[in-house]
Amino acid sequence: MSNVPNVSATQPLIDVDTAASMILQNQLASGEIPWYQSEKTDPWDHVEAAMGLAIGGYLPDAKRAFRWLVNNQLEDGSWYASYINGQPQDKTRDTNLSAYIAVGVYHYFLICEDAGFLQEMWTTVKAAIDFALSQQAPSGQIHWAISPAGKVDPMALLTGCSSIYMSLKCARAIARKLGYQMPVWQLAQARLKEALQRQPYLFNRAKSRYAMDWYYPILTGVLTGIEAQKRLDKYWTTFVVDGNGVRCVSDQPWVTLAETAELSLALSAMGNHGLAAEVLHWISDKRYRDGAFWCGFTCPDMTIWPEDKLTWTNAVILMAADALHELSPASCLFRHQFWELDQSI
Repeated sequence: MSNVPNVSATQPLIDVDTAASMILQNQLASGEIPWYQSEKTDPWDHVEAAMGLAIGGYLPDAKRAFRWLVNNQLEDGSWYASYINGQPQDKTRDTNLSAYIAVGVYHYFLICEDAGFLQEMWTTVKAAIDFALSQQAPSGQIHWAISPAGKVDPMALLTGCSSIYMSLKCARAIARKLGYQMPVWQLAQARLKEALQRQPYLFNRAKSRYAMDWYYPILTGVLTGIEAQKRLDKYWTTFVVDGNGVRCVSDQPWVTLAETAELSLALSAMGNHGLAAEVLHWISDKRYRDGAFWCGFTCPDMTIWPEDKLTWTNAVILMAADALHELSPASCLFRHQFWELDQSI
């Protein structure tokens, strides 16, 4: 690993307003935030983009994004996997994509402390979490989706279930702020954590080629302390191209900025801010002339691919910068010590 760069806590390398305004420029009048103009919207990345807007100070626009989700939620609490201009494209109902709204709503609350917004969103968040938990197996893992034909796919994904774990933490925090006790959610979260920590055979191993399967248990707080460090060390050379970033897939020469920013976020969550700053520094100059960040590039030839400017890539880079530089009150969201303040979370 190279030396940690001198990164000032008050002068982040990321141009916050440029990245956030890029997201805003792609938001539709309805509040929907596609990957980019004329491309699909999926609920998870839509929430991520809304979080980027909130960090950038575009709070009314972030709120419009959440209200788009309210208006498009299905009766069972889920959303379809993708939309274009509000029209469903892939009618798969994914548990992780649906549950992630809880993270976005709590993130918004941390910035605004708007209890009225939490109350407004409660019914939507509760239904989304209940949908995800309706697919929890007795052994704790959560089935990934229901097909357009209505068939449950029993496969469980390590990244997806780790993300749902984070969604449950945020949903329970929202409930506590509103004075609701959710013991069923607490039990479900404990069972999910046990499965993720102790029963790796329950999760689809074909996805282990993907970097997200490596760092998501760390990013979301499933693994902390020594166990998190062991996992980080074990697969570092598998996924990290030193000085460049994180391979999306271990056996392909493609570094993606979103995965690199998420690794930085995971390192911040562990308290390793020096290394988190170094990793984020690797991609801080990977921008187009207008300031928007690339999606990814090949190594070692440095070919930008694809050339699309993705809203959610810019959003997660903002989140990583926020965790390092405390740009907003939500910078603590992925900090494990933040949750340890309340032992019941």
